[in-house]
Amino acid sequence: MPHFRFSDYCRLALAITLLAPAVVQATNGYQLIGVGSYQKSLAGAVTANPGSAMTAISNPAGMIRIDQRADFSMEGFMPDRSVDFEALGGEKNDSDSDLYGVPSIGWTAPVGDRTDLYFGGGMYGTSGLGVDYSETLMMPAAASFTGNDLIWSGYSNIAFWQMAPSLAWNPNERLSLGFAVNIDYQQVSFEQRIRDDVTGARYNFDLSRSANAFGLGLSLGLLYDINDNVTLGFTYKSKQNFTDLDYNLAEGDIDLTLVGGPVYPGGKYVLDLDFPQQAAFGVAFRPGQRWTLSADLKWIDWSDTMDKLTVEGPEGFDFAMDPGWKDQTVFALGVEFNVNDHLDLRAGFNYAESPIDEDNAANNLILPAVIEDHYTFGLNYRFSRWELGFHYMYAPKQTVTANSGFPGTSISLKEQSAGINLGYRWD
Repeated sequence: MPHFRFSDYCRLALAITLLAPAVVQATNGYQLIGVGSYQKSLAGAVTANPGSAMTAISNPAGMIRIDQRADFSMEGFMPDRSVDFEALGGEKNDSDSDLYGVPSIGWTAPVGDRTDLYFGGGMYGTSGLGVDYSETLMMPAAASFTGNDLIWSGYSNIAFWQMAPSLAWNPNERLSLGFAVNIDYQQVSFEQRIRDDVTGARYNFDLSRSANAFGLGLSLGLLYDINDNVTLGFTYKSKQNFTDLDYNLAEGDIDLTLVGGPVYPGGKYVLDLDFPQQAAFGVAFRPGQRWTLSADLKWIDWSDTMDKLTVEGPEGFDFAMDPGWKDQTVFALGVEFNVNDHLDLRAGFNYAESPIDEDNAANNLILPAVIEDHYTFGLNYRFSRWELGFHYMYAPKQTVTANSGFPGTSISLKEQSAGINLGYRWD
């Protein structure tokens, strides 16, 4: 059996990550419903049904169930985002940039000659969000509080990556336990601008000079076989605590003259953005040799990290972004059919109510994470030691219309993604 070094996989994963576009588009809030084609094709219903080395990020206990394996996945995300000011007398605009690459790599292998203890991990693109809106008529002169046309533009980029060195242990034949250290990296930038088309007065909130931060958290996982046909799974991921995002701004990057405020000086501005804790319970049922049915129930604590966001800066600057996100309860169902010794077919459905409601839509023009329904399909073909997988996901258009702030303004999002997975298994 080949000998694998954790450092080798880290170098490869990091190289792949740095070559990929920085922003991804995600679906449960700004978190992907699954990592890699196996998880995505089952709509994320994998807590009790691990099937690839990406299980280190979803349920580390699963590593010991899939034995010695490495997986590389590349996903192309195709979001369709729009903002609509027509209720204010303005225009509708679609975001630029509609294709993003999301790579991930994972592996698992026994510790020495032991069969009850496995070590693994990888690097995964798990979350992200982004829009790029050119200048758009927000309010015509007749409706504007300035008496002149108001022009709006917006940009955002949240990219989130995780490494997850993990251990899995079988204390007995029915029970598997897993533990992972989550080492996180995120890149975040925001920009919103409104200008008076005649006077030039502005409302600038420009954090487009991207800032980076590192975070740390833990994951715990469990798998328990009730019998040969039913497996229960549970996983808990702690809040990922990040260092501050530091933005070195120039004078005028924060400009509130449009609303009677000052032009703020250049200097260091700080945003604290953590990633939420979450927990999932799953069940896998195998009614026969060819069928596997799986279901997940997941909770994501968005209200802790995406309800109140504050940017602090010089001269007592204290700006509340306050996206007002609610917690999400995610329901996921997956089905797998083993056609023969080589071919598996998979399908799934994932639903979670949007974390953004009508009261907060106006605060999320550049954060339109409103998707609710996801339909997935995939297949996997085994050659010998090698496997080739494919998935496709479709998330129909979801629109939320603001009832305050800028009443009638709406944000919309529709998504598609397709990806491949290359796996290799050692006996």
